[in-house]
Amino acid sequence: MNDFDVASPAAAAAIAVVSEPRARVLHTHPVRSAAVAIPGSGRALTRDFRNRLQWSDAAVVLTAAMIATVVSIGILGPERRAEASVQLVAVLLLVVAGWIGALWVYRTRESRVLGVGVTEYRRVVSASTMTFGILGIGLVVGELDDTRFFFLLAFPIGAVGLVVERWVWRKWLASRSLVGSSLSRVLVVGSRTDVEYVIDQVRSKLGLAYFVVGAVIEEGNLDGHAFGESSIPVSHDLDDVAATATRLGADAVIVAGTPRDRDGYVRQLSWALEGTDTDLILATSLANVAGPRIHLRPVEGLPLIHVEIPQFEGGKHALKRAFDVAVAVSALVILAPLLAVVALVIRLDSPGPVLFTQQRVGRDGTYFRMLKFRSMVVTAEADLASLQDRNEGAGALFKIRDDPRVTRVGRFIRRHSIDELPQLWNIVVGDMSVVGPRPPLPREVDDYEEHVHRRLYIRPGLTGMWQVNGRSTLDWEESVKLDLFYVENWSLVGDIVIMWRTLREVRSPVGAF
Repeated sequence: MNDFDVASPAAAAAIAVVSEPRARVLHTHPVRSAAVAIPGSGRALTRDFRNRLQWSDAAVVLTAAMIATVVSIGILGPERRAEASVQLVAVLLLVVAGWIGALWVYRTRESRVLGVGVTEYRRVVSASTMTFGILGIGLVVGELDDTRFFFLLAFPIGAVGLVVERWVWRKWLASRSLVGSSLSRVLVVGSRTDVEYVIDQVRSKLGLAYFVVGAVIEEGNLDGHAFGESSIPVSHDLDDVAATATRLGADAVIVAGTPRDRDGYVRQLSWALEGTDTDLILATSLANVAGPRIHLRPVEGLPLIHVEIPQFEGGKHALKRAFDVAVAVSALVILAPLLAVVALVIRLDSPGPVLFTQQRVGRDGTYFRMLKFRSMVVTAEADLASLQDRNEGAGALFKIRDDPRVTRVGRFIRRHSIDELPQLWNIVVGDMSVVGPRPPLPREVDDYEEHVHRRLYIRPGLTGMWQVNGRSTLDWEESVKLDLFYVENWSLVGDIVIMWRTLREVRSPVGAF
């Protein structure tokens, strides 16, 4: 995430301890290592964070149930209110108890899922769905007709409330990370290449959950350089990892690849960590495989990791299509006044049609006409050849800042992605999806390497991982990597998260030009 410029006497003392001859530390600096002694980080912060979640989860559930109860009583006629109130209060207590219990059963506050990724949100939604599924069956069996409005209101209010609540707590975690606090402090072990990769990923994507306090690198791989923009304590004593983790106050040791000529090293390290309250984490080399596709099968003597092969047909994709249609139709109805105003302003700003259509490549390489609000002059396509020498786009993409073809209104609607809204119709007719890879031009597809064609295995998206990770500032390789990761690992919960992040990007755009 961010680099922390924090130093303290306690941190300096911790580094001094690591500098004992037995640890043979070759490179230290207080910038990153300062976080090892900051109160409230590591396990203490995790316990505090889980306690906060427990109380706030209960508050959200209780609030949703009370709102649903009050509204349900108000909807019922005066002659039914007295009798129904007793039923509704009983149902309220049952729902609150069952819902809170389901959040515990689904391990929504497990330390391994807090702070990063969509697994936490997925578990919250699954727990909520299961709660109301079971209680809904009880409603039908018990013929409690007066409580039907309660169920129709409590579930969406509570489920959305819980997801928003978890998101707010992540923002709180992000504020704590600015002063060096994370849920777990880790020591990374392995070859220099593997360690550098893990540290880079932790800093850029997992900063809320992990904070690197040190590294142990195979002897002969050290050159005294810092990792990234700041430094951490570095040792090359692979036999002293457990003691080093204790001295650094690490909550976990991440093994970034098995060291060379060290058969059984992970097993020996796990023995050494026994009784130290330090977790052992193995970093998988399956960099482009999301967690839900990875399953461990503990066969005696040979633990197997099963990786699900991506599927591009079937019920999951049918559900995605239904979700797309529902979202697109709803958005068209809600945004109809805005669309009309934008069309009028475009027409008054410059001569030419309101809509711009362009041939794009969709699923399985089929062509379709993608709709956009016109943001350029009508001669934009003809003027393209004269601007090729100013191209700032990545790979096959063409992008330039301050494009002279863009109109005054066009600059605003492009910056805030308003020009993309007509693609909601492309979603309704089946050319596109709400979330997916960026829809490419035919000339871009002609230049694809073989593996890049996997972007065409699913419908392109109105938004996607490229939209919420920098847009035009991404280089070609990173753009392809994000799209291919999505193609193989997408989920509906992940789509909802991307949609939410897109709304944030539209409000405060980054990399749009």
